[in-house]
This record gives sequence, structure tokens and C-alpha cells, in this order.
Amino acid sequence: MYENLIQYGQVNIGAGTVIEDYVILGNREDGIVTIGENSIVRSGTVIYSDVITGKGFKTGHNVLIREETQIGDNVLVGTNSVIDGHCRIGSNVSIQTNVYITINTVIEDDAFLGPCSVTTNDKYMEYGAKLEGPIIKQGARIGANATILPGITVGERAIIGSGAVVTMDVAPGTIMVGNRAREIQG
Repeated sequence: MYENLIQYGQVNIGAGTVIEDYVILGNREDGIVTIGENSIVRSGTVIYSDVITGKGFKTGHNVLIREETQIGDNVLVGTNSVIDGHCRIGSNVSIQTNVYITINTVIEDDAFLGPCSVTTNDKYMEYGAKLEGPIIKQGARIGANATILPGITVGERAIIGSGAVVTMDVAPGTIMVGNRAREIQG
């Protein structure tokens, strides 16, 4: 049914879903991949085992989504973006081109991550250190090229300006800009 699809383990593809050429679904014979109905998985995308996406899921080209990731409904993951596994992503989330989402990140409903934005999870940059991803709360907006450091919570409806480096928790509704990010009045 799908030309040039490579699959490992059990793959559940919802009705009305389009899988383009040269997609890999699963990475283990004992794993399961579930893609919700009315989704589009574009060419070059690799989705590891034990990933579940909701309905209306869309990828750009060459997306990588690692294991144990749960993605809600109507989520866009842009071209060349990486979701490094063990993540929870809500519904109606827009992840633009070249975004890096590190292991153990939580992104709640209605969030936006601009092109080339980055999350980090290794506070001490040491092998074997505890990895603590950030939490991006509901409706938060992350600008292009922004970096969110490990364990940071970006509050509901907060806005992070392009190029900002977020080193501390961000209160709901706050606008943060700069390197190191500081609050400005909106």
C-alpha cells in the first residue's frame, strides 16, 4: 500500500493518512508505532517504536521522532526537526523547521516553537547526569533561534523572543528577550 515504506514491529496507520516515500516507522520488531487518522508523514521521516501520534499529525521532510514520545492531535513537526524521545507533546502544537526537542521535554497544548529553537536537558554536561527537559506550558510562544535551558518552565501564554537564552523559569504571560533573557513590558 505504501511504496518504499520500511517498518519494524507493529505499525497502526489511521484512516485517511498519507505516508510518503522513504519513511521508516519503528526501530524494533517488538515495538508499536501508531499514527492517527488524517495525518501526513512526509518523505525522509523516521519515527521510532513506541511513538503515538494523534489525528491530523503532520511532518515536514526528514523529521526524526525517537521512542516513547506521545503527540496529541493537529500537531505539525517541521522539516529537519528532531524530537529526541521520552517527550509529551499536547494538541495544536506547531514545531517549525529545524527545531530540536531534547529528551524528557513536555510541551503543552497550543504552544509554538519557532524555527531553529532548541531545548536542552543536561545541566552539568556530564555523561550519566540526570537529564531534565524543560516544560513549555499551554499557549507559550518560543521565537526563532531561542534556547531553553534544562529544567526551565515557560509559563502559560509566555512569549520568548527570537534568539533569547532562557536561564530561569518564565512566569505566565511574560515576554522575555535577550541573552540572558530578561522580562520586558508588552
